[in-house]
Amino acid sequence: MTVEPADSPATLYGPASAFLGVIGVVSAVFAGYIGAAIPVLAGVLAVTFGLLGLGRGLSRPACLVGTITGALSVLYPLFLMSLVTA
Repeated sequence: MTVEPADSPATLYGPASAFLGVIGVVSAVFAGYIGAAIPVLAGVLAVTFGLLGLGRGLSRPACLVGTITGALSVLYPLFLMSLVTA
């Protein structure tokens, strides 16, 4: 396992993932009003950054929170759209 320097940009994968995941979940609640693009985009970025951070082993709790909330922010609007179209 490689050790990244403390000032590496990779150390921001966890906080960025958690931030985007929370933004995605909050905007997913209002997906009926603002559309599904914002929560899906934030969720996909949160999952991507979370998985990159988990792969590097940096700030695991924040990466895990970002990955889970990002996945929820992608799945919730898709679930709502499937209910409306059915």
